[in-house]
Amino acid sequence: MLRQSVIRPAVMANRSLLTRSFSVAVPRMGEGDTGAPRAGGAASGDSFTKREAAQEALYIREKEMEKLAQLRKKISDQRAHLDELESHIDSLTKDHSGKK
Repeated sequence: MLRQSVIRPAVMANRSLLTRSFSVAVPRMGEGDTGAPRAGGAASGDSFTKREAAQEALYIREKEMEKLAQLRKKISDQRAHLDELESHIDSLTKDHSGKK
């Protein structure tokens, strides 16, 4: 009787290890998702899909234009700073060259 009670839990524990799934998270779909791609790709969708794609493209373009404007402003600020430094260096060299 003791032998049966010791072996049986060990066998049950091994079965549970063998039947475990190796994935951490089970893939799940949202409500209404079929998971199948559209027949003609993303471009052949209905008018809502096309409008959504156009809005996303416009949003991305606007963000890129904002980034470019910020970069242009940085470049102009750096150019102004370099011009200021050059004029300062020129004034220092004129002062030193005039005293010799």
